Amino acid sequence: MRARQYPWGIVQIENESHCDFVKLREMLIRTNMEDMREQTHTKHYELYRRKRLGEMGFGDVEINTKPVSFQQAFAMKRSIHLSELQAKKEEILQRFEQRRITNDNQLKERQRELHAKFEQLKKEHEEEKRKLDEARIKYEEEFIDFSNRKIQFNSACQTMTLGKRGHKK
Repeated sequence: MRARQYPWGIVQIENESHCDFVKLREMLIRTNMEDMREQTHTKHYELYRRKRLGEMGFGDVEINTKPVSFQQAFAMKRSIHLSELQAKKEEILQRFEQRRITNDNQLKERQRELHAKFEQLKKEHEEEKRKLDEARIKYEEEFIDFSNRKIQFNSACQTMTLGKRGHKK
């Protein structure tokens, strides 16, 4: 139990026969609590709501001080947002198309380079093949010439050998 001691005696704070503080406190809380609720709702919550709606672009009045309904403000904001989205979409499509064109041009250039290199290698291959064919023909002719000389040499050697054998008999 809560109490206070005075020179004339002890007063129990919670006892209603000794002190009217409990009744006074309850009365003040009841009357002022309702006032505080009303103040909080009308001023603080309303101020917060207006501030948040203002940040989102839904003000209660337009520039020319004409009140705007929430639906009108929403429709206006929605149309602005949709137009911004459409502009962004078109910008992205243009960038994509530009990138596609750039890539196509790079691919065509690379294809031209590869085709030119292929043609160059093909010409080099044909030139190499032609040189090898000429060298093969030249070596075949030399081989035939060598074979003919060998045959002539062998026949001359045999004739000389036959002639020497005939003298010995």
